[in-house]
Amino acid sequence: MSDYVVKLDGVSKIYTLKQKDKSKKKTYFYALKDISFEVKKGDTVGILGTNGSGKSTLSLLLSGISEYDEGTMDIRGEQALISINTGLNMQLTGEENINVKGALLGLSKKKIQEIKDKVIDFAELGDFLYQPVKKYSSGMKSRLGFSISLALDPDIIIVDEALSVGDKGFAQKCLNHMAKVRDEQNKTIFFISHSLGQVRNFCTTGMWIEGGRLKEFGEINEVCDHYAEYVDGLNALDEKTKKAALDEKFKERILDKAPSRTFWDMLIR
Repeated sequence: MSDYVVKLDGVSKIYTLKQKDKSKKKTYFYALKDISFEVKKGDTVGILGTNGSGKSTLSLLLSGISEYDEGTMDIRGEQALISINTGLNMQLTGEENINVKGALLGLSKKKIQEIKDKVIDFAELGDFLYQPVKKYSSGMKSRLGFSISLALDPDIIIVDEALSVGDKGFAQKCLNHMAKVRDEQNKTIFFISHSLGQVRNFCTTGMWIEGGRLKEFGEINEVCDHYAEYVDGLNALDEKTKKAALDEKFKERILDKAPSRTFWDMLIR
């Protein structure tokens, strides 16, 4: 039996693009197309890609928040997505968000209190824990969301740019904690970040998503080197040439016709 914890085989995700003119026919777009890879238990995967490449869509699929439309996906273990605002009710206080999250997971009052104690200790929000989340800064929301997800102790941790806001001290605290649970508890981590320094230092495997497709998957420094070279080359182009190149990549992701019936069946479900 294979020792993977996450396996994707030919996975695609299709969105319907909004049209300014409602009289026009619908346009369908591959957010991700034909993605295949395997990740073993205890691995730390850095996911790289330029804006709009499909990284966040992949994080939603891995966390089970969004359905894929083509291919197969096998995930063995409980997942938690950590990103700014994900799973937080802006009208509730930080404490109330913890209570609601625990109740939705069917946890006992005792277990919810244990999680709350861990969040209070880790997030360092002080009295803001008892204030509505809508009053939080983006960094404070990140602190709360990160702390709740880590306290729930998932098998697979998916971090989507959650450390890109707030102070560097807390970001390092989170990285240290994730490294500890990875090494001591063999947790599997997917780490999305635009910081190549963070990705190189924290991850062991690199995954480069570009234009909705998997461009490279392998040793972290090698993938980072190739990605950095690509970005430098793209940024060296004049604005007109760069826009033309990006527009061409976008056109390649448009479907010529409506998706198969299988796609619609998934939407109905």
